[in-house]
Amino acid sequence: MDLRRRLVVYLSALIFGLLLVTAAVTFYSLRADAAAEVRASERLARAMLAAGELGYGENSAAVKARLEAILAEGPLRHLHVSLAGEPLPAASTAEGAAGQLAALLGVAPAGEGYRIRFRNAELLITPNPASEIDEILQDAVRLFITLLLFSGATLIVAWRAADHALAPVRKLEEGLERLAEGEPEAHLPPFELREFSRVALAIDRLANSLDEARRGQRQLARELISVQEAERQQLAAELHDEMGQMLTAIGVTAAYLERHGQEIAPEKVIECGRELRDDVRTVGEQLRSILKRLRPHGLDGPGLGDALHELMDGWQQREAGIHFALNFPDDLSAALAATPDDVGLVLYRVVQEALTNVVRHSQATDCRVELRACAGAFVLTMRDNGCGRAADVGKRPGGGLLGMRERLAMVGGSLTLSDADPQGLQLSVRIPLAAAGVVADGGSRT
Repeated sequence: MDLRRRLVVYLSALIFGLLLVTAAVTFYSLRADAAAEVRASERLARAMLAAGELGYGENSAAVKARLEAILAEGPLRHLHVSLAGEPLPAASTAEGAAGQLAALLGVAPAGEGYRIRFRNAELLITPNPASEIDEILQDAVRLFITLLLFSGATLIVAWRAADHALAPVRKLEEGLERLAEGEPEAHLPPFELREFSRVALAIDRLANSLDEARRGQRQLARELISVQEAERQQLAAELHDEMGQMLTAIGVTAAYLERHGQEIAPEKVIECGRELRDDVRTVGEQLRSILKRLRPHGLDGPGLGDALHELMDGWQQREAGIHFALNFPDDLSAALAATPDDVGLVLYRVVQEALTNVVRHSQATDCRVELRACAGAFVLTMRDNGCGRAADVGKRPGGGLLGMRERLAMVGGSLTLSDADPQGLQLSVRIPLAAAGVVADGGSRT
Protein backbone atom coordinates (compact mmCIF):
# COMPACT_ATOMS: atom_id res chain seq x y z
CA MET A 1 0.00 0.00 0.00
CA ASP A 2 1.27 3.45 -0.84
CA LEU A 3 1.11 6.53 1.37
CA ARG A 4 -1.69 8.20 -0.57
CA ARG A 5 -3.96 5.18 -0.25
CA ARG A 6 -3.24 4.88 3.46
CA LEU A 7 -4.04 8.55 4.03
CA VAL A 8 -7.26 8.19 2.04
CA VAL A 9 -8.22 5.21 4.21
CA TYR A 10 -7.53 7.13 7.40
CA LEU A 11 -9.43 10.20 6.22
CA SER A 12 -12.34 8.06 5.05
CA ALA A 13 -12.51 6.40 8.45
CA LEU A 14 -12.50 9.80 10.16
CA ILE A 15 -15.19 11.18 7.87
CA PHE A 16 -17.30 8.06 8.39
CA GLY A 17 -16.87 8.46 12.14
CA LEU A 18 -17.90 12.11 11.89
CA LEU A 19 -20.98 11.14 9.92
CA LEU A 20 -21.92 8.54 12.54
CA VAL A 21 -21.45 11.02 15.40
CA THR A 22 -23.39 13.69 13.50
CA ALA A 23 -26.18 11.23 12.80
CA ALA A 24 -26.28 10.21 16.46
CA VAL A 25 -26.34 13.82 17.67
CA THR A 26 -28.99 14.70 15.10
CA PHE A 27 -31.09 11.72 16.12
CA TYR A 28 -30.77 12.66 19.78
CA SER A 29 -31.64 16.31 19.08
CA LEU A 30 -34.55 15.31 16.88
CA ARG A 31 -35.90 12.96 19.48
CA ALA A 32 -35.54 15.54 22.28
CA ASP A 33 -37.05 18.35 20.20
CA ALA A 34 -39.92 16.21 19.01
CA ALA A 35 -40.68 15.09 22.57
CA ALA A 36 -40.56 18.67 23.83
CA GLU A 37 -42.83 19.79 20.98
CA VAL A 38 -45.34 17.04 21.75
CA ARG A 39 -45.36 17.89 25.44
CA ALA A 40 -45.78 21.59 24.74
CA SER A 41 -48.63 20.89 22.34
CA GLU A 42 -50.34 18.65 24.91
CA ARG A 43 -49.99 21.36 27.60
CA LEU A 44 -51.41 23.98 25.21
CA ALA A 45 -54.38 21.76 24.37
CA ARG A 46 -55.06 20.95 28.04
CA ALA A 47 -54.69 24.65 28.93
CA MET A 48 -57.23 25.61 26.26
CA LEU A 49 -59.67 22.97 27.50
CA ALA A 50 -59.24 24.11 31.09
CA ALA A 51 -59.75 27.75 30.02
CA GLY A 52 -62.93 26.76 28.21
CA GLU A 53 -64.25 24.97 31.27
CA LEU A 54 -63.34 28.00 33.36
CA GLY A 55 -65.17 30.28 30.97
CA TYR A 56 -68.41 28.35 31.40
CA GLY A 57 -68.18 28.57 35.16
CA GLU A 58 -67.90 24.87 35.93
CA ASN A 59 -66.27 24.61 39.37
CA SER A 60 -64.29 27.77 38.74
CA ALA A 61 -61.84 27.49 41.63
CA ALA A 62 -60.81 23.91 40.84
CA VAL A 63 -60.58 24.55 37.12
CA LYS A 64 -58.51 27.70 37.70
CA ALA A 65 -56.15 25.76 39.95
CA ARG A 66 -55.88 23.01 37.33
CA LEU A 67 -55.17 25.62 34.57
CA GLU A 68 -52.50 27.25 36.67
CA ALA A 69 -50.95 23.84 37.34
CA ILE A 70 -50.91 23.07 33.60
CA LEU A 71 -49.27 26.40 32.81
CA ALA A 72 -46.72 25.88 35.58
CA GLU A 73 -45.60 22.48 34.21
CA GLY A 74 -43.22 24.15 31.76
CA PRO A 75 -42.96 26.73 29.04
CA LEU A 76 -44.77 26.28 25.81
CA ARG A 77 -42.59 26.23 22.69
CA HIS A 78 -42.51 29.61 20.94
CA LEU A 79 -45.53 30.85 22.96
CA HIS A 80 -46.32 31.95 26.50
CA VAL A 81 -49.85 31.44 27.83
CA SER A 82 -51.08 32.86 31.14
CA LEU A 83 -54.28 34.08 32.79
CA ALA A 84 -54.89 37.77 32.32
CA GLY A 85 -53.51 39.74 35.23
CA GLU A 86 -51.01 37.04 36.25
CA PRO A 87 -47.26 37.92 36.05
CA LEU A 88 -45.08 36.16 33.47
CA PRO A 89 -42.54 33.65 34.78
CA ALA A 90 -38.99 35.05 35.01
CA ALA A 91 -37.65 32.53 32.48
CA SER A 92 -40.01 33.86 29.81
CA THR A 93 -39.49 37.59 30.29
CA ALA A 94 -36.99 39.92 28.71
CA GLU A 95 -34.91 39.63 31.89
CA GLY A 96 -33.57 36.24 30.76
CA ALA A 97 -30.41 35.88 28.66
CA ALA A 98 -32.38 34.56 25.71
CA GLY A 99 -34.84 37.44 26.04
CA GLN A 100 -31.99 39.93 26.05
CA LEU A 101 -30.52 38.26 22.96
CA ALA A 102 -33.95 38.41 21.29
CA ALA A 103 -34.13 42.13 22.04
CA LEU A 104 -30.58 42.56 20.69
CA LEU A 105 -31.53 40.73 17.51
CA GLY A 106 -34.70 42.78 17.14
CA VAL A 107 -37.12 39.83 17.34
CA ALA A 108 -38.70 40.59 20.73
CA PRO A 109 -42.54 40.88 20.65
CA ALA A 110 -43.65 44.49 20.11
CA GLY A 111 -46.99 44.38 22.01
CA GLU A 112 -48.33 42.80 25.15
CA GLY A 113 -49.69 39.79 23.30
CA TYR A 114 -53.06 38.42 22.30
CA ARG A 115 -56.05 37.99 24.61
CA ILE A 116 -58.62 35.23 24.30
CA ARG A 117 -61.73 35.96 26.33
CA PHE A 118 -64.04 33.38 27.74
CA ARG A 119 -67.14 34.05 29.85
CA ASN A 120 -65.38 33.93 33.17
CA ALA A 121 -61.73 33.89 32.10
CA GLU A 122 -59.26 35.57 29.81
CA LEU A 123 -56.02 34.01 28.47
CA LEU A 124 -53.01 36.10 27.44
CA ILE A 125 -50.91 34.54 24.62
CA THR A 126 -47.55 36.16 23.99
CA PRO A 127 -44.93 35.18 21.33
CA ASN A 128 -41.81 33.79 22.97
CA PRO A 129 -38.69 34.07 20.67
CA ALA A 130 -36.50 33.14 23.62
CA SER A 131 -37.72 29.56 23.26
CA GLU A 132 -36.49 29.36 19.67
CA ILE A 133 -33.21 31.03 20.63
CA ASP A 134 -32.70 28.51 23.44
CA GLU A 135 -33.36 25.69 21.02
CA ILE A 136 -30.88 27.04 18.46
CA LEU A 137 -28.25 27.67 21.14
CA GLN A 138 -28.63 24.14 22.44
CA ASP A 139 -28.20 22.76 18.92
CA ALA A 140 -25.16 25.00 18.41
CA VAL A 141 -23.61 23.79 21.67
CA ARG A 142 -24.15 20.17 20.63
CA LEU A 143 -22.63 20.86 17.23
CA PHE A 144 -19.68 22.72 18.77
CA ILE A 145 -18.99 19.87 21.18
CA THR A 146 -19.23 17.39 18.31
CA LEU A 147 -16.80 19.39 16.18
CA LEU A 148 -14.47 19.84 19.14
CA LEU A 149 -14.41 16.10 19.80
CA PHE A 150 -13.97 15.35 16.12
CA SER A 151 -11.13 17.88 15.84
CA GLY A 152 -9.39 16.36 18.83
CA ALA A 153 -9.83 12.86 17.41
CA THR A 154 -8.55 14.08 14.04
CA LEU A 155 -5.43 15.58 15.61
CA ILE A 156 -4.73 12.42 17.58
CA VAL A 157 -5.28 10.16 14.59
CA ALA A 158 -3.24 12.43 12.33
CA TRP A 159 -0.40 12.49 14.87
CA ARG A 160 -0.43 8.73 15.26
CA ALA A 161 -0.77 8.18 11.52
CA ALA A 162 2.08 10.56 10.71
CA ASP A 163 4.26 9.02 13.42
CA HIS A 164 3.52 5.53 12.11
CA ALA A 165 3.91 6.52 8.46
CA LEU A 166 7.19 8.39 9.04
CA ALA A 167 8.70 5.71 11.25
CA PRO A 168 10.53 4.23 8.21
CA VAL A 169 12.29 7.58 7.77
CA ARG A 170 14.33 6.82 10.87
CA LYS A 171 15.33 3.48 9.36
CA LEU A 172 16.34 5.24 6.13
CA GLU A 173 18.35 7.77 8.12
CA GLU A 174 20.15 5.00 9.98
CA GLY A 175 20.94 3.30 6.67
CA LEU A 176 22.38 6.53 5.25
CA GLU A 177 24.48 6.99 8.39
CA ARG A 178 25.87 3.48 7.92
CA LEU A 179 26.81 4.36 4.35
CA ALA A 180 28.43 7.59 5.55
CA GLU A 181 30.49 5.57 8.04
CA GLY A 182 31.87 3.47 5.19
CA GLU A 183 29.78 0.31 5.40
CA PRO A 184 29.17 -1.32 2.00
CA GLU A 185 25.41 -1.81 2.55
CA ALA A 186 22.63 0.18 4.20
CA HIS A 187 20.92 -2.95 5.67
CA LEU A 188 17.41 -1.56 5.26
CA PRO A 189 14.37 -3.63 6.28
CA PRO A 190 11.40 -4.17 3.94
CA PHE A 191 8.80 -1.38 4.04
CA GLU A 192 5.04 -1.59 3.69
CA LEU A 193 4.58 1.71 1.88
CA ARG A 194 5.50 1.77 -1.78
CA GLU A 195 7.17 5.19 -1.55
CA PHE A 196 9.59 4.09 1.14
CA SER A 197 10.31 0.88 -0.75
CA ARG A 198 11.32 2.94 -3.76
CA VAL A 199 13.53 5.14 -1.60
CA ALA A 200 15.10 2.02 -0.09
CA LEU A 201 15.81 0.65 -3.58
CA ALA A 202 17.40 3.98 -4.53
CA ILE A 203 19.55 3.88 -1.38
CA ASP A 204 20.61 0.31 -2.20
CA ARG A 205 21.61 1.41 -5.70
CA LEU A 206 23.49 4.34 -4.15
CA ALA A 207 25.22 1.93 -1.77
CA ASN A 208 26.31 -0.25 -4.69
CA SER A 209 27.61 2.79 -6.58
CA LEU A 210 29.48 4.02 -3.51
CA ASP A 211 30.95 0.59 -2.94
CA GLU A 212 32.12 0.39 -6.53
CA ALA A 213 33.55 3.91 -6.29
CA ARG A 214 35.40 3.00 -3.10
CA ARG A 215 36.76 -0.17 -4.69
CA GLY A 216 37.85 1.87 -7.69
CA GLN A 217 39.56 4.41 -5.46
CA ARG A 218 41.34 1.68 -3.55
CA GLN A 219 42.41 0.06 -6.81
CA LEU A 220 43.56 3.41 -8.15
CA ALA A 221 45.49 4.11 -4.95
CA ARG A 222 47.18 0.68 -5.13
CA GLU A 223 48.07 1.15 -8.77
CA LEU A 224 49.28 4.68 -8.10
CA ILE A 225 51.57 3.43 -5.35
CA SER A 226 52.76 0.61 -7.63
CA VAL A 227 53.43 3.05 -10.45
CA GLN A 228 55.28 5.43 -8.17
CA GLU A 229 57.47 2.62 -6.88
CA ALA A 230 58.12 1.40 -10.44
CA GLU A 231 59.02 4.93 -11.51
CA ARG A 232 61.36 5.34 -8.58
CA GLN A 233 62.96 1.99 -9.29
CA GLN A 234 63.33 2.84 -12.98
CA LEU A 235 64.67 6.29 -12.15
CA ALA A 236 67.13 4.83 -9.68
CA ALA A 237 68.30 2.27 -12.25
CA GLU A 238 68.74 4.94 -14.93
CA LEU A 239 70.61 7.22 -12.56
CA HIS A 240 72.83 4.34 -11.46
CA ASP A 241 73.44 2.71 -14.84
CA GLU A 242 73.71 5.77 -17.06
CA MET A 243 74.44 8.88 -15.07
CA GLY A 244 76.32 6.97 -12.39
CA GLN A 245 78.76 5.56 -14.94
CA MET A 246 79.30 8.92 -16.56
CA LEU A 247 79.86 10.62 -13.22
CA THR A 248 82.30 7.89 -12.28
CA ALA A 249 84.17 8.45 -15.54
CA ILE A 250 84.24 12.20 -14.91
CA GLY A 251 85.57 11.54 -11.42
CA VAL A 252 88.30 9.23 -12.73
CA THR A 253 89.39 11.78 -15.34
CA ALA A 254 89.40 14.58 -12.78
CA ALA A 255 91.48 12.45 -10.35
CA TYR A 256 93.96 11.63 -13.12
CA LEU A 257 94.42 15.32 -13.86
CA GLU A 258 94.83 16.05 -10.16
CA ARG A 259 97.56 13.44 -9.68
CA HIS A 260 99.49 13.95 -12.89
CA GLY A 261 98.76 17.56 -13.73
CA GLN A 262 102.43 18.63 -13.50
CA GLU A 263 103.80 15.64 -15.42
CA ILE A 264 101.52 15.12 -18.42
CA ALA A 265 101.92 16.94 -21.70
CA PRO A 266 99.60 19.76 -22.69
CA GLU A 267 98.12 17.60 -25.46
CA LYS A 268 97.05 15.07 -22.84
CA VAL A 269 95.43 17.78 -20.72
CA ILE A 270 93.48 18.97 -23.76
CA GLU A 271 92.34 15.41 -24.44
CA CYS A 272 91.22 14.96 -20.83
CA GLY A 273 89.34 18.27 -20.99
CA ARG A 274 87.61 17.15 -24.19
CA GLU A 275 86.57 13.87 -22.51
CA LEU A 276 85.23 15.76 -19.51
CA ARG A 277 83.19 18.07 -21.76
CA ASP A 278 81.76 15.11 -23.69
CA ASP A 279 80.86 13.31 -20.46
CA VAL A 280 79.18 16.42 -19.02
CA ARG A 281 77.20 16.88 -22.26
CA THR A 282 76.10 13.24 -22.10
CA VAL A 283 75.03 13.64 -18.46
CA GLY A 284 73.05 16.74 -19.39
CA GLU A 285 71.26 14.92 -22.21
CA GLN A 286 70.43 12.01 -19.94
CA LEU A 287 69.12 14.42 -17.29
CA ARG A 288 66.94 16.27 -19.83
CA SER A 289 65.58 12.94 -21.08
CA ILE A 290 64.63 11.89 -17.55
CA LEU A 291 63.04 15.26 -16.82
CA LYS A 292 61.06 15.11 -20.06
CA ARG A 293 59.64 11.72 -19.13
CA LEU A 294 58.73 12.99 -15.69
CA ARG A 295 57.05 16.14 -16.98
CA PRO A 296 57.37 17.56 -20.48
CA HIS A 297 58.17 21.25 -20.62
CA GLY A 298 55.91 23.83 -22.25
CA LEU A 299 52.49 22.17 -22.25
CA ASP A 300 50.65 25.44 -22.80
CA GLY A 301 49.93 27.03 -26.16
CA PRO A 302 51.99 25.64 -29.06
CA GLY A 303 54.11 23.64 -26.66
CA LEU A 304 51.31 21.11 -26.14
CA GLY A 305 51.19 20.32 -29.86
CA ASP A 306 54.94 19.77 -29.98
CA ALA A 307 54.81 17.58 -26.87
CA LEU A 308 51.99 15.47 -28.31
CA HIS A 309 53.79 15.07 -31.64
CA GLU A 310 56.93 14.02 -29.80
CA LEU A 311 54.96 11.57 -27.66
CA MET A 312 53.31 9.94 -30.67
CA ASP A 313 56.59 9.85 -32.62
CA GLY A 314 58.14 8.02 -29.70
CA TRP A 315 55.40 5.40 -29.77
CA GLN A 316 55.65 5.19 -33.57
CA GLN A 317 59.34 4.39 -33.36
CA ARG A 318 58.81 1.71 -30.72
CA GLU A 319 55.59 0.17 -32.13
CA ALA A 320 55.99 -0.35 -35.86
CA GLY A 321 52.72 -2.29 -36.09
CA ILE A 322 50.49 0.72 -35.27
CA HIS A 323 50.16 3.87 -37.33
CA PHE A 324 49.73 6.96 -35.13
CA ALA A 325 48.30 10.26 -36.43
CA LEU A 326 47.68 13.57 -34.66
CA ASN A 327 45.39 16.40 -35.81
CA PHE A 328 46.32 19.57 -33.90
CA PRO A 329 44.96 22.73 -35.63
CA ASP A 330 47.23 25.78 -35.67
CA ASP A 331 44.52 28.08 -34.32
CA LEU A 332 44.26 25.96 -31.18
CA SER A 333 47.45 27.39 -29.70
CA ALA A 334 45.86 30.76 -28.92
CA ALA A 335 42.98 29.12 -27.02
CA LEU A 336 45.40 26.94 -25.06
CA ALA A 337 47.62 29.90 -24.21
CA ALA A 338 44.67 31.56 -22.41
CA THR A 339 44.05 28.56 -20.15
CA PRO A 340 45.92 27.46 -17.01
CA ASP A 341 48.90 25.14 -17.44
CA ASP A 342 47.09 22.32 -15.68
CA VAL A 343 44.65 21.96 -18.62
CA GLY A 344 47.49 21.23 -21.02
CA LEU A 345 49.01 18.82 -18.51
CA VAL A 346 45.72 16.95 -18.15
CA LEU A 347 45.33 16.66 -21.93
CA TYR A 348 48.89 15.39 -22.27
CA ARG A 349 48.51 12.80 -19.51
CA VAL A 350 45.17 11.58 -20.90
CA VAL A 351 46.67 11.10 -24.35
CA GLN A 352 49.72 9.42 -22.80
CA GLU A 353 47.59 6.96 -20.82
CA ALA A 354 45.23 6.32 -23.73
CA LEU A 355 48.13 5.58 -26.11
CA THR A 356 49.59 3.19 -23.55
CA ASN A 357 46.26 1.33 -23.36
CA VAL A 358 46.01 1.17 -27.17
CA VAL A 359 49.49 -0.33 -27.45
CA ARG A 360 48.94 -2.82 -24.64
CA HIS A 361 45.35 -4.00 -25.13
CA SER A 362 43.70 -2.94 -28.39
CA GLN A 363 45.58 -5.02 -31.01
CA ALA A 364 44.96 -2.08 -33.34
CA THR A 365 46.80 -1.12 -36.50
CA ASP A 366 45.66 2.50 -36.65
CA CYS A 367 45.22 5.14 -33.96
CA ARG A 368 44.16 8.75 -34.60
CA VAL A 369 44.10 11.61 -32.08
CA GLU A 370 42.30 14.90 -32.74
CA LEU A 371 42.17 17.98 -30.51
CA ARG A 372 39.91 20.92 -31.31
CA ALA A 373 38.07 23.78 -29.65
CA CYS A 374 34.33 23.99 -30.24
CA ALA A 375 31.16 24.98 -28.35
CA GLY A 376 33.10 26.59 -25.50
CA ALA A 377 35.24 23.54 -24.72
CA PHE A 378 38.32 21.59 -25.72
CA VAL A 379 37.33 18.32 -27.34
CA LEU A 380 39.84 15.50 -27.54
CA THR A 381 38.89 12.49 -29.66
CA MET A 382 40.98 9.33 -29.85
CA ARG A 383 39.92 6.48 -32.14
CA ASP A 384 41.49 3.10 -32.87
CA ASN A 385 40.49 0.10 -34.97
CA GLY A 386 41.29 -2.53 -32.36
CA CYS A 387 39.20 -5.16 -30.58
CA GLY A 388 38.01 -3.06 -27.65
CA ARG A 389 34.31 -2.36 -27.11
CA ALA A 390 32.84 0.40 -24.95
CA ALA A 391 30.48 -1.91 -23.06
CA ASP A 392 33.30 -4.26 -22.04
CA VAL A 393 35.68 -1.50 -21.02
CA GLY A 394 32.96 0.33 -19.07
CA LYS A 395 32.09 -2.77 -17.05
CA ARG A 396 35.66 -3.33 -15.87
CA PRO A 397 37.44 0.03 -15.79
CA GLY A 398 41.09 -0.29 -14.89
CA GLY A 399 43.33 2.02 -12.97
CA GLY A 400 44.34 3.90 -16.11
CA LEU A 401 40.73 4.80 -16.96
CA LEU A 402 40.02 5.74 -13.37
CA GLY A 403 43.12 7.91 -13.30
CA MET A 404 42.03 9.71 -16.47
CA ARG A 405 38.60 10.40 -15.02
CA GLU A 406 40.14 11.73 -11.80
CA ARG A 407 42.44 14.06 -13.69
CA LEU A 408 39.62 15.37 -15.87
CA ALA A 409 37.38 15.92 -12.86
CA MET A 410 40.02 18.26 -11.41
CA VAL A 411 39.57 20.67 -14.34
CA GLY A 412 35.83 20.16 -14.78
CA GLY A 413 36.22 17.75 -17.69
CA SER A 414 34.44 14.54 -18.61
CA LEU A 415 35.27 11.33 -20.46
CA THR A 416 32.98 9.08 -22.50
CA LEU A 417 33.59 5.81 -24.30
CA SER A 418 31.83 4.69 -27.47
CA ASP A 419 32.28 2.14 -30.23
CA ALA A 420 34.18 3.32 -33.30
CA ASP A 421 32.92 2.71 -36.82
CA PRO A 422 33.35 0.07 -38.18
CA GLN A 423 35.30 -1.37 -35.24
CA GLY A 424 37.45 -0.32 -32.36
CA LEU A 425 37.04 2.07 -29.48
CA GLN A 426 36.56 5.84 -29.38
CA LEU A 427 37.51 7.94 -26.37
CA SER A 428 36.02 11.44 -26.16
CA VAL A 429 37.20 14.06 -23.68
CA ARG A 430 35.55 17.43 -23.10
CA ILE A 431 37.10 20.23 -20.99
CA PRO A 432 35.36 23.61 -20.68
CA LEU A 433 37.39 26.58 -21.93
CA ALA A 434 36.92 28.21 -18.53
CA ALA A 435 38.49 25.23 -16.74
CA ALA A 436 40.79 26.11 -13.88
CA GLY A 437 42.41 24.36 -10.95
CA VAL A 438 45.64 22.84 -9.75
CA VAL A 439 46.69 19.40 -10.95
CA ALA A 440 49.35 17.45 -9.14
CA ASP A 441 51.68 15.84 -11.66
CA GLY A 442 51.81 12.30 -10.50
CA GLY A 443 50.87 10.53 -13.73
CA SER A 444 52.91 8.31 -15.95
CA ARG A 445 52.54 5.41 -18.27
CA THR A 446 50.79 2.52 -16.62
